[in-house]
Amino acid sequence: MTSGENPVVAEAPEEPAAISFADLGLDGAVLKALSDVGYETPSAIQAATIPTLLAGRDVVGLAQTGTGKTAAFALPILARLDESQKSPQALVLAPTRELALQVCEAFEKYASRMRGVHILPVYGGQGYGVQLSALRRGVHIVVGTPGRIMDHLDKGTLDLSELKYLVLDEADEMLKMGFAEDVETILADTPDDKQVALFSATMPSAIRRISKQYLNDPEEITVKTKTTTSATITQRYLVVSHQQKIDALTRILEVENFEGMIIFVRTKSVTEELAEKLRARGYSAAAINGDIAQAQRERTVNQLKSGKLDILVATDVAARGLDVERISHVVNYDIPTDTESYVHRIGRTGRAGRTGDAISFATPRERRLISAIEKATRQQLTQMQLPSVEDVNVTRLSRFDDRITAALEQTDRIAGFRDIIGHYMKHHDVPEVDVAAALAVVSQGESPLLLEPEPERPAREWKERDDRGRGSRDGGSRDGARGGRYDRDDDRGDRRGRGGPRLATYRIAVGRRHKVEPRQIVGALANEGGLRREDFGAIQIRPEFSLVELPADLPRETLERLDGTRISGRLIELRPDRGAPSRGGDRGDRGNRYDRGGDRPAKRYDRDDGPARSYDDRADRDRRDGADSGAPADAEGPARKPRHKPGRDD
Repeated sequence: MTSGENPVVAEAPEEPAAISFADLGLDGAVLKALSDVGYETPSAIQAATIPTLLAGRDVVGLAQTGTGKTAAFALPILARLDESQKSPQALVLAPTRELALQVCEAFEKYASRMRGVHILPVYGGQGYGVQLSALRRGVHIVVGTPGRIMDHLDKGTLDLSELKYLVLDEADEMLKMGFAEDVETILADTPDDKQVALFSATMPSAIRRISKQYLNDPEEITVKTKTTTSATITQRYLVVSHQQKIDALTRILEVENFEGMIIFVRTKSVTEELAEKLRARGYSAAAINGDIAQAQRERTVNQLKSGKLDILVATDVAARGLDVERISHVVNYDIPTDTESYVHRIGRTGRAGRTGDAISFATPRERRLISAIEKATRQQLTQMQLPSVEDVNVTRLSRFDDRITAALEQTDRIAGFRDIIGHYMKHHDVPEVDVAAALAVVSQGESPLLLEPEPERPAREWKERDDRGRGSRDGGSRDGARGGRYDRDDDRGDRRGRGGPRLATYRIAVGRRHKVEPRQIVGALANEGGLRREDFGAIQIRPEFSLVELPADLPRETLERLDGTRISGRLIELRPDRGAPSRGGDRGDRGNRYDRGGDRPAKRYDRDDGPARSYDDRADRDRRDGADSGAPADAEGPARKPRHKPGRDD
């Protein structure tokens, strides 16, 4: 497919006129699902893109992350989906597995009122078995990363011969991560009559070339955003797992000096659940959502204004137009997926020149949303740490002191109780301080005033063992007399990235001979292992392998995901660098410290909390040589086949 030399260019207004999703041509089950999730009016990119895609035109959308572009391409696809066709009709390519999962979740949300629609996320790090069984049963929409999609195409396990829609989400990021060749291969190997939508934050020359070569007379839609937040609002975020959110919120409520607060969540049901949990913890909290009658909503808001209520748990729709002077804090319990919602939410505080605080909870895979918000609002969010037990106890003692001070100021009541306490002391011979402590116990009730200190967690460590699982024979190691420990606090493990974690050197089995580049290494490891840019240190590319500095304390789950990662079609075979001197191999590189000769037993590096892994350098080299000659690459499956689509050339 080729496009014209001058594609149609449309600029979407930053604030489109008040229209509904029905005005864009959507109807039926899709509109019902949008109503369920509280969507009322389309964003600028949605208003400009949805009618064009429904009309069958290819689209190049220039918009930042967080402008609502997922719905812009997902809704037209769902509106035209043929539920009777079980082979994939739509393919969405995303640069990272985190984005792929988010797009997949969005599709599932928008398809909630449609029966029998199957959406499959396909990404590295997940076992092939789950993906293969789903593909055999039949899926309508596949959302995946280019590397894993190429793997399935090479194996012949993904049939895209009946594909109707293809979306490139964050295309510029995919190219930066080294997926250009895979993306172009996928575009070329799919039906010529498919509809293509390409979304990118920028338009580099490579994106422009792909657009001209593979899109058919696309309409270019640009969304210019001037989203900003008030300078009077202090913006912070906390990285926390979903399971820990309620405990993290409770600690923040303990230490933050707030007057009134709105806590934003995504769904109506969570508003009620969270408000109930907060009330059980002694906070004055109530929920508002779209199901609450207007009269009840007004009563709740008035209670917040008067101080009878301190915390409101709300959805975006329910909180629109809310202006309460007492609101000093906004908490994004569920961080919004678009920057417009973020700006609207935190705008509930810091109004009319007043100061305010905004705190956002982000799960580890939602870090990219924080970056998108910072980029769109041109303001930096400060990462905060979870308040410690000591922080909470200091705050509790301070408030306890304040209560005593306030009580002492009530001189009339103090005088009446003074005689009662004096009578008790006279007849029981108890010191005044003990009586005061006993009264504090009575006042406090069953709940302890102070939290117990958190138990210390043992540090994780790597151990070095020989083939029989025993420690080294002399009780020492090349790293010193540490009993074979791979100590993360040694001179290598203590190296730090740009303000990031301690780094250690790892070896991967791809090098200059395989035409690998640093950006491909960063892209593959970040995508498959969920790593961030600050997790990477120096990268050295040698003829047969490469050295990469990564966090010294990589979790076992991350190592397992990276173990099956491929770059340029080869398994990277990630392993820690032990710094052994070279005894041959990798000719032409005298600095190779890894291929050890002789009959020395293989070394095993295993975490205390996981199974050991065997890394025999000679066996690895033999296995790689076998893979190069067409022999099986490893014991788990056949070597990667050359790119060949069944039936294409036969």
